[in-house]
Amino acid sequence: MEKAKLSNDSSLGFEQKLWQVADKLRNNMDAAEYKHIVLGLIFLKYISDAFKEIYEGLKKEDLSDPEDRDEYKRVNVFWVPKKARWDFLQNNAKQPTIGAFVDDAMDAIERENPSLKGVLPKNYNRPQLDKQRLGELIDLIGTIGLGDKENRSKDVLGRVYEYFIGQFADAEGKKGGQFYTPRSIVKLLVEMLEPYKGRVFDPCCGSGGMFVQSEKFVKAHSGKINDISIYGQESNQTTWRLCKMNLAIRGIDTTFIKWNNEGSFLNDEHKDLKADFLIANPPFNDSDWKGEMLKSDARWKFGVPPPGNANFAWVQHFIHHLTPTGITGFVLANGSMSSNQSGEGEIRKNIVEADLVDCMVALPSQLFYNTMIPACLWFVARDKKNHKFRDRRGEVLFIDARKMGKMTDRRHRELTDEDVKKISSTYHAWRGELVDGKKAKYSDIAGFCKSAKLDEIRKHEWILTPGRYVGAEKEEEDTELFDEKMKRLTAELTKQMEEGKKLDAEIKKNLEKIGWRL
Repeated sequence: MEKAKLSNDSSLGFEQKLWQVADKLRNNMDAAEYKHIVLGLIFLKYISDAFKEIYEGLKKEDLSDPEDRDEYKRVNVFWVPKKARWDFLQNNAKQPTIGAFVDDAMDAIERENPSLKGVLPKNYNRPQLDKQRLGELIDLIGTIGLGDKENRSKDVLGRVYEYFIGQFADAEGKKGGQFYTPRSIVKLLVEMLEPYKGRVFDPCCGSGGMFVQSEKFVKAHSGKINDISIYGQESNQTTWRLCKMNLAIRGIDTTFIKWNNEGSFLNDEHKDLKADFLIANPPFNDSDWKGEMLKSDARWKFGVPPPGNANFAWVQHFIHHLTPTGITGFVLANGSMSSNQSGEGEIRKNIVEADLVDCMVALPSQLFYNTMIPACLWFVARDKKNHKFRDRRGEVLFIDARKMGKMTDRRHRELTDEDVKKISSTYHAWRGELVDGKKAKYSDIAGFCKSAKLDEIRKHEWILTPGRYVGAEKEEEDTELFDEKMKRLTAELTKQMEEGKKLDAEIKKNLEKIGWRL
């Protein structure tokens, strides 16, 4: 099979073709199971490629031993034992025992690399998995270069992994979306928060997309990735494993990515952590969060959240984990901006009156794989006085982005790079930052953005829906005079009629040629 090439453009042709072939091999297997089979193999191919490149280089050096583990540790590459190397697996892909070979490979890698202990999937030898299909999948993944220097520079693995995770979320429907936040939303959150330096925390981290984008952001802005330290928690063990793999392939330290099945509310793995940036997409309107067991919890500074909805438990959990100058950006259901049920309105009022809300963004519909519930972004800042930006006390920025985005298929929309830039630049200008290296002047735009004072929010009874504040979009004035317009429209109509007559004559002529007469 010919080696797959990645085009230089940003289209998904390469990943899409790979997905289509891999998905055909799925047969009748559930997407949730198949996800770990495919992503585990892609991970294995990546670390094997990276290992092989160093191995071949060491073989050419007289005084170097290509089987010396320390040589790989020195350059931050995973040591891959002989029976876990891709060449060995590919040579045995047609064997009926290939499932056992892959399981042994995963075991061996975990033994040699303690940071991967308990992370890799090891169920390739189960009877339900068609070994012929598994061999075909190994052959397919073998056609892609992933971990060598050239492909790392193009982030081939990142693109394939991210695309596959998104496609699995789609294939799994509602359940799949719980581990995946669409890329354009993550990008917008990261561009607005600008996590250049400090502790970044996601207490419901799914497959780790927030961290990957944070790392990309720092690299894109010539920062040092070591200036960021990452903390996370996930309650679903298989998703936690996915997250650890997703970060490991990018060389991101996963020491502080924790799992327990009780979750962040009942068993907070980072009780004492105060983060500079907190970025999250918690489950919307979660009614099964065990709130009745936590009524006197110290985190509920603004009011006890209702047991039937975790939205304001999450909001207060996030605020609790911020440093005195920390900021958080997170996704929530639209209802969080206006609900007055079960004391939620009172909690929202208390958070607004504490002057913590910095910005609210209403998002377009159909952005998510797992829900049709309309969503919004909250940005909450512990210090609006004048930490790095201008003094914003007593003000909240409202952005209505509901008309933005483009449809990627009949069911899904995504924010374009231009949309992300427009929204984030508006926020940065409002905060008094430089935009594209220049001091930007913020101004309200009817139908899009409005800087509102607390008094105005009080008049709206602490409802934070941007549509209430930004007003209606101004219609462009029609400056064309009536006579001129009539003359132009008449000319256009005449032209269309003439073209119509020509077309009728052409049709008649063609029909006569085949013996029809009108």
